[in-house]
Amino acid sequence: MEKRSCLECGEVIKGRLDKKFCSDYCRNSHNNKVNKDSKNLIRNINNRLRKNYKILSDLNVTGKIKVTRTKLYDKGFDFQFFTSIYKTKTGNTYFYVYNEGYLAIENEMFLLIRKEA
Repeated sequence: MEKRSCLECGEVIKGRLDKKFCSDYCRNSHNNKVNKDSKNLIRNINNRLRKNYKILSDLNVTGKIKVTRTKLYDKGFDFQFFTSIYKTKTGNTYFYVYNEGYLAIENEMFLLIRKEA
């Protein structure tokens, strides 16, 4: 009978014939290494979205308010990260981070709005 070894640590595997790892620890460790790059990308994007959401929700306590671009930048807002875009019939483009949205208006000002569920 052929001896099978764990893909992570090289230990001899006992049990089912299709088993690839000696333990749950080795299986998790191996899969975390394999998926590390894609998980880091997703984690970084989610962190940026979470930060943008917090900035918008902290500034927009009333549900509708005007703020300057500088104020958003100073808090660390990143305009490249949003979850959806809504274009109105009049041509306005709202950018949303989940339910918190913003619209660029005149003189480097932004209208912050909250979409109620």
